[in-house]
Amino acid sequence: MIHISFSSDKIKIMEDSLKDAFNVVREELDDHREAINQSTNEIQTNYEYLCKLDSKMEKLAERIDELTMFIKQLKGQEQKKFIVSRLTRKEQEVFLFVYMNEEITYKEIGRRLALTEELVRCYIGNLTEKGVPIIKKRIGEEELITLDQDFKAVQAKENIVGINEEVSHTVQNS
Repeated sequence: MIHISFSSDKIKIMEDSLKDAFNVVREELDDHREAINQSTNEIQTNYEYLCKLDSKMEKLAERIDELTMFIKQLKGQEQKKFIVSRLTRKEQEVFLFVYMNEEITYKEIGRRLALTEELVRCYIGNLTEKGVPIIKKRIGEEELITLDQDFKAVQAKENIVGINEEVSHTVQNS
């Protein structure tokens, strides 16, 4: 066995060297800890900033969605187009009675055109199938028929149904 002996001066020097080495390591660790804390604070600050930014972006996205929907509604109103297939003479007559009256019953149309109520229902069904936007509403026992107001306005300007003038005169005189 080897026995090493150190003098107290050497031990003191080694202790001082070891303390100095530990102090250097401690200082370096303290520097690293401070750097980590600063980085953590920066990360936290950036995270909070990103959260605020995300919130603002969500609000902007909501507003953009609202504006998009509003624009689509405006375009829909402007571009509302009606396509109506050609009507037979009797369908034109039934159409004109609905067109000329704000609200009218099947029975009233039948009485004026000398048709059964069932036949009038059939003609109204044909008008709907051919693209005429007819609105039906029930009040008590009676079902009232009217035209979509936008369609009525377009019909007045453009005669999109293509009403024959002879039919128009016949209906107006009855």
